[in-house]
Amino acid sequence: MGHKPPKISFEFFPPKSLQASFDLWESLNVLAPLHPEFVSVTYGAGGTTRQLTKEMTEAIGKSYGLDVAAHLTCVNASKAETLAIAKSYVDAGVKQIVALRGDAPKGSAGFCPHPQGFADSVDLVAGLSATNIKTIHVGAYPEPHPEASNANADIDWLKRKIDAGATSAITQFFFDSEIFLRFRDRCVKAGIHVPIIPGILPIENWDNVKRFASRCGASIPASLDAEFVMAKRNGVEDILSVVVATDICSDLMDCGINQFHFYTLNRPYLTRDICLALGIVPDAKLALVA
Repeated sequence: MGHKPPKISFEFFPPKSLQASFDLWESLNVLAPLHPEFVSVTYGAGGTTRQLTKEMTEAIGKSYGLDVAAHLTCVNASKAETLAIAKSYVDAGVKQIVALRGDAPKGSAGFCPHPQGFADSVDLVAGLSATNIKTIHVGAYPEPHPEASNANADIDWLKRKIDAGATSAITQFFFDSEIFLRFRDRCVKAGIHVPIIPGILPIENWDNVKRFASRCGASIPASLDAEFVMAKRNGVEDILSVVVATDICSDLMDCGINQFHFYTLNRPYLTRDICLALGIVPDAKLALVA
């Protein structure tokens, strides 16, 4: 490929069953040897996995020696409670936070701030930046967020989060490298100069991905849909998934991007194969048995 292997990071979610726990630790065993810069642990809608997120964050750090970034949201907690959770992360050795507004609880009409809580992600970032947390990642949207009021709202909101103290941004997934590059250029023009890490979603199930994309505003190229219909017919969906993600990353590397964040969905093998295709060499010393 002619590129220096990129930096990588992985997102996992807390398990809610015994089988899901096995899947998670298998994912870590497979992906930890790729030596990620950090791994992140999500926070369920409405803060439903708050304790699981904390336990998983601590367990990964202790078992694998990885730098873990814990997700933290504004949902269903006062400012004091949220900052206490952040402090507990720091006390456990966590050095990074992914600060998000968070999804509203299922069945609710939409996000509503806690009466004594942070009003939104900007307010949350400002609160965290006043603590001793030095690395604060935030979300970014290369394509308009479903709640965005206009075409520039996502850029304006990201700029506010950076000004409040965020140190980098991780994007929503996308399926066209040009979408990210145009977004990056708009960010620079708006005075945003922190690292913006592209979020990459390995496609495990095309029908599920299309439904997910429609909910979060990610566009689906017609040509890609046609390719996956053909791949499913021929039983080569996994091969196409690796090719698609590797091509996106390679195109971005040609334009100077050197870090990617993979949404693993606790399924490691496509992510591993993409990373290998990008020239990342596993470190056998990190291959532990959970």
